[in-house]
Amino acid sequence: MKMTKKQLEEICVKISAISPYIRFVGVINPDGNLLAYRRRDNLTPLLDATATKNQFSHIAIKTDMEAKFDRSLGEVEFAWEERKKVQTISFGIKNNKVWVSIDKKVIRSEMLRIIDSCFSVVKSYS
Repeated sequence: MKMTKKQLEEICVKISAISPYIRFVGVINPDGNLLAYRRRDNLTPLLDATATKNQFSHIAIKTDMEAKFDRSLGEVEFAWEERKKVQTISFGIKNNKVWVSIDKKVIRSEMLRIIDSCFSVVKSYS
């Protein structure tokens, strides 16, 4: 069953409320299109519009590639990346991806709390 725009927006609101360290939450479809998002107030994005679109296309391609290994390894439940300026986590939900960026300065125990909390939101819509 396809998710409604309201459900997609609810996911973004619920996840963004988990921690003040969450910068951005977006739901991306298999084609790399942003379906819903929420950005922390008074935040300067790290990516411009073109780089953002490229990032979402990259997530879509990566998701498609990962699916080829699902039978052998099982589905990806979440992915966590640490970059120089930000940390990101992503979760599969139906045919979409929920992508979350978090401030770099967050300690690991807070990251694990954020991941666990996001996981429960995502599972409630799966």
